[in-house]
Amino acid sequence: MMSKFPILPQRVRRVPRQFSWIDQRLVREQHLDQCSHAAAALYLFLVTVGDAKGMSYYADPSIMQRLSMDQNTLQAARDNLVQVGLIAFKKPLYQVLSLDGTPPQPAMAQPARLGELFKQALGGAS
Repeated sequence: MMSKFPILPQRVRRVPRQFSWIDQRLVREQHLDQCSHAAAALYLFLVTVGDAKGMSYYADPSIMQRLSMDQNTLQAARDNLVQVGLIAFKKPLYQVLSLDGTPPQPAMAQPARLGELFKQALGGAS
């Protein structure tokens, strides 16, 4: 077994006073495989700003500014996270949900671009 040593020992991370963590099961159990890039960014933001119960009240304009998203992208990301069971949302409240007992959903196809959908609908090559 190979020993691991920090590359920058002076920068080894420590649990901060405020509450926040990322659950490794997001990757190991393939939950993130069900998310668009925008949804993964929103999830990371919500995990970071949430309290110990995963709750936060960030408003859409603040989230859009911090994540460089427009309203449609934020809405799609939020819907994606709700659909795969990673968050609950009841305006204005977000809740990051526990992964306990939540099997990952079947892999979703990458979202198509609007232009690609029109090409397919009109019988053109994508």
